[in-house]
Amino acid sequence: MQIREMTLKELYAVYDVVKQLRTELSYEAFEDLIYDMRHMEYKMFGIVERGELVCYAGVAVQTNLYHKRHLYIFDLVTDEKQRNKGYGKMMLEYLHDYAKTAACENLVLSSGLQRTKAHQFYEKSGFVKKSYLFVRNI
Repeated sequence: MQIREMTLKELYAVYDVVKQLRTELSYEAFEDLIYDMRHMEYKMFGIVERGELVCYAGVAVQTNLYHKRHLYIFDLVTDEKQRNKGYGKMMLEYLHDYAKTAACENLVLSSGLQRTKAHQFYEKSGFVKKSYLFVRNI
């Protein structure tokens, strides 16, 4: 098992895991968005077990007035066949260490309202619910 940065050549493998979380996202849209996010130094990290991607995190170091310098976790998903094996916890620990080396003060993420199991996992992992996220379509 290894945790490593994924390359653009591995987008199909990444998409196979990401689509389990982002079910409405086509491969074409996914690929376009990944390329669009490169300007923010979006990083793709994966846990690879026996050549298979079992857990994925898409992150970027960001700065704003309320979280200061932080690592924003855009996506964190474990392959549905590999859940409850500790991969999510391993990934969060890896991201915590990565954030420290990048001089971040916080790990930050947003999670959908209906994902109660994920919320319990995040709280057990030391995250605190700090705000509500409001979205308005244009």
